[in-house]
Amino acid sequence: MAVDELQAIIQRCQVLEEADFKGEDFNLFQVAGQKCLEDGYASQLLEVIQNEKNKVIIKNMGWNLISPLVRCIFMYKQEDDKREHCLKILDQLAQLCNPKELFLGLLEQIEQTSGEQVCQTVMLLLQPLQTVLLKLQNKKAYSVGLSLAMIMNQLTPLPVPYTKQQIQEDKLGLCQCCNAVVDFAKPFVSEVVKNMEKSSEYNDMELKEELLKFCMKSLKYPLLTAQLEQLEGIEEHPFRRFATEIIDILWNIRELIPLVFLHRKGKSPHWENQEFADIEQKNSAESLACLSYLMFVQRFGIDCFPMVFSPSYLLQCNMTHIEVLLIRTEESMLSKGLDLFESCLLRMENNSLLHQYLEFRGFINVPQVLVKVMTLCPIEHLRKKSLNILQLFIDKFDAEGKYTLFRCLLKTSNHAGVEGYVIKNIKDQIHLSLMKACDNTWFTGQHLISLLDLVLLLPEGAETDLLQNSDRIMASLNLLRYLIIKDCESDNQTGVWTILPKIEQNFLKPLHVGLNMSKAHYEAEIKNKKENRREAHSSNTVCSLTVSGEKMPAMTTEMQLQVLHSALFTFDLIESVLSRVEELIEVKIKGGMDENS
Repeated sequence: MAVDELQAIIQRCQVLEEADFKGEDFNLFQVAGQKCLEDGYASQLLEVIQNEKNKVIIKNMGWNLISPLVRCIFMYKQEDDKREHCLKILDQLAQLCNPKELFLGLLEQIEQTSGEQVCQTVMLLLQPLQTVLLKLQNKKAYSVGLSLAMIMNQLTPLPVPYTKQQIQEDKLGLCQCCNAVVDFAKPFVSEVVKNMEKSSEYNDMELKEELLKFCMKSLKYPLLTAQLEQLEGIEEHPFRRFATEIIDILWNIRELIPLVFLHRKGKSPHWENQEFADIEQKNSAESLACLSYLMFVQRFGIDCFPMVFSPSYLLQCNMTHIEVLLIRTEESMLSKGLDLFESCLLRMENNSLLHQYLEFRGFINVPQVLVKVMTLCPIEHLRKKSLNILQLFIDKFDAEGKYTLFRCLLKTSNHAGVEGYVIKNIKDQIHLSLMKACDNTWFTGQHLISLLDLVLLLPEGAETDLLQNSDRIMASLNLLRYLIIKDCESDNQTGVWTILPKIEQNFLKPLHVGLNMSKAHYEAEIKNKKENRREAHSSNTVCSLTVSGEKMPAMTTEMQLQVLHSALFTFDLIESVLSRVEELIEVKIKGGMDENS
């Protein structure tokens, strides 16, 4: 019987000195103890462990029971008495075993767990692990750091619940586990705080650094991925609570403000391998971006924040973080980046952001990344939001800033829709200048002429793909029409009359040629399709079609004809506006000549 075997080993070891225990004794104790657990004799094993006479034996050999003990706890149902006995055994081992040996045994058990049992195992072992760590004297900071790193490494592969239903179900127990880990860390935070209060020159930085590393890892996972908006029907959002606790730890160990403003990263390991160094830097950047989101959007820890910084300085501090978030493709991170950008911009007055800020790399990079979100993101509401934020960003700059930003976007966006949107903004700024709504020399005269040189031209002359560039072309024609109507040749405030010959040469004439070529090509395509349809057995024959250099999905002949007619309609629209512009130019020139005569 398992219990008899165990008693025999216990009696044999009771008469031995601690130093006389052999490897064989350890093995026999482990096998007998495991057999007791597996055969359902947990209560008898508990009695053996609680017996004062066996204290030395348990101190040296008890840690060997951790692995079978954890297996049995998960094997028994919640209400089973045997499970309760196993839990008491675990508690006793934490109190009686050699701390160093038990620490390694607990960590090994956490390291070996995987899949659905990760969170259950971590939550089961957190309390005994905390008890053991509080007993350690040597290498305590290292052991705390190793424990937190091991736990976070095991949790990181698990998917983070994102929707309200996923958070409520918490199938793998991640929400509950994250908050349990924070509670596990609290005594060590208190220890650091206590030591810092004792001395303003607190030199034992090791434990503080380990806690800082844990917070940085927590910011990247799960908080960077987590849904952190307040959700109706969830009284205490688990990730919001977790975020609050992480911010509190950073504040208590006096690292919150340095992280936000000085981008302090703690002691980064020196990597000889550049790839590892790049990964470390990327992880740190994402953690800091998440921290800024928590503070400036969700307002966690905002009460600790010194209210002495200008909105433009806060925007400058956050541009790096915004870029880090916007280059990601995951919805959770993209939305955080957009929210952080929007939050910073809404703090500012229109026209208050000085053009000198565009000398900072982030102020040029972020709008370019934002354009990619606007044009490439598959999530519609994020595309729309990014467009609104681009407009907010434009509105905040002074006149020279807007002018410089427009030039940059026209040169870098490589997207006709975005270029059309920028040209519309240029038109609005010209309108304000002409209406004397603001003293603005940047959107009249010589400065405007330089900008119009970028706008009123076809990128590839008559060979330009008019369909692909239709948004830009229509916006350019509408701008030119507006300039001709609003700015008399005699006043020439905008300078458009000065460069009219160049506009005709670089824009209007090539556009005429391009329209004639494009219409002829598409009319020929329509004629061919109609002839092919008559020859085909059925009009439902599926074919392929290439438009603007891109192969369209398989379509019937009727569908292809609709696309081709739609293209012709676009060309007619462009031609109509072009004709109107040329009429206006002719009328204005004739009117000017009549006045002179």
